[in-house]
Amino acid sequence: MASQGVRSVFMGPRLRRLRRDLGLTQADMASDLEISAPYVALLERNQRPVTADMLLRLARTYKIDLADLAGDGGADNTARMQSVLKEPMFSDIDIPPLEITDLAVSYPGMTEAFLRLYTAYREEQLALADRAAPALTGGSHPGPEGFDANDPVAEVRRFLAARRNNFPTLDDAAERLAQVATGPSGFIERLKVRHNLQVRYLPPNVMLGSVRRLDLHRKQLLLEDSLDTASLTFQLAKQLVYLELEDEVGAAFEAGHFTSKSAEFLARRALAGYAAAALIMPYSAFAKAVDTRRYDLEALARQFGTSFEQTAHRVTTLQRPGLEKVPFFLIRVDPAGNISKLLDGAGFPFAKHGGACPLWSVHSVFKTPRQIVTQWLELPDGQRFFSIARTVTAGGGSFDAMRVERAIAIGCAAEHAGQLVYARDGHELRADEITPIGVACRVCHRSRCAARSALPIGRELLPDDFRTLSVPFGFSAD
Repeated sequence: MASQGVRSVFMGPRLRRLRRDLGLTQADMASDLEISAPYVALLERNQRPVTADMLLRLARTYKIDLADLAGDGGADNTARMQSVLKEPMFSDIDIPPLEITDLAVSYPGMTEAFLRLYTAYREEQLALADRAAPALTGGSHPGPEGFDANDPVAEVRRFLAARRNNFPTLDDAAERLAQVATGPSGFIERLKVRHNLQVRYLPPNVMLGSVRRLDLHRKQLLLEDSLDTASLTFQLAKQLVYLELEDEVGAAFEAGHFTSKSAEFLARRALAGYAAAALIMPYSAFAKAVDTRRYDLEALARQFGTSFEQTAHRVTTLQRPGLEKVPFFLIRVDPAGNISKLLDGAGFPFAKHGGACPLWSVHSVFKTPRQIVTQWLELPDGQRFFSIARTVTAGGGSFDAMRVERAIAIGCAAEHAGQLVYARDGHELRADEITPIGVACRVCHRSRCAARSALPIGRELLPDDFRTLSVPFGFSAD
């Protein structure tokens, strides 16, 4: 037991990373901690343990949470390595769990190098798949995954879905930035001190249709003064991302190999938005919060000062290798059924063409604005999902400002629902609590659906001469 206790306080690589993140030399840190520079060097090389007294001194001096500073003894890297080594390409290599732990704890630099190399390899494989898609689908014709080279929105959705809407490099970069700039006041101060920009709030008639505009000539960031707090924070964070995380956004963007300028612009905007959300809701803190609050979206929104939609969007991104949380999908629709946002990290078979099933509550929550509606869903093949739907409002801010009402739904596979505050603990589902839905009417073969709007592909309509059925389209169930 004693040897384990001693081992846990050797934290040289973490200490060196902390010093570099703070922009300090070994001499600077030695002066701050009232020790010698050679002693700092010994600590960083794991030639001396970090004592409890030194941990407290580090925490007090640099205003760091003691638990975060002590770290997890390489548990993060161990979990990430274990996740990566489950890939089929490593299946014939017998690597005992203890060896993985030893590597992650004793050689964090080599571990990080391996993880970066694997990430680069995976991105290249995805890029090859992106480039191959138009050829496989015959140019501009939709392929088996609904890819259309002439549809920039579909192209970007496919780019995000292939990566499960998760970009670890953006999460890491945003988390580092969040350590020095937090919340609206912190973002404003960062813009002022680091970029010499003053933030001004102007009425909509002066902004001329813009909610955010960077005026480099006058060194000003202009924001519409009717923005709500969550939107204001997001726009401040997004501007910081464009100013400080351009390289990280660019690297993620280049991996897509998009076929049109519109797709490039949409993808870059989506990645900047991802990084802005990661700046407001840093991965580590947010991942801890979702466990504590059991994915209570309203409680999480209040904790991080975000909107319901921003929070729902963020929970779909928590798939960092080794630190994966519940995989979610998200859909946003308007009252006419038009889909304006689609993110799939849970394997939900969204319709590539046509509308979604009208029996899904995401289409009916407009009757109960702002109320959360939960629903168990079952697809024709037996797959079950748990859905959480609610309306959200965009725009507004003044009496005559345009408001747009939309509904969003997030969901997960049934086996994960027990981790959510919305699912009933210890409750066995009854058949009447599950809504049988289809992906879309044209591919749904449920014969007794009164909500059907189209005949399934490959089915013949039954004659109406002697019998009129209670369903819109009668067809043989055989």
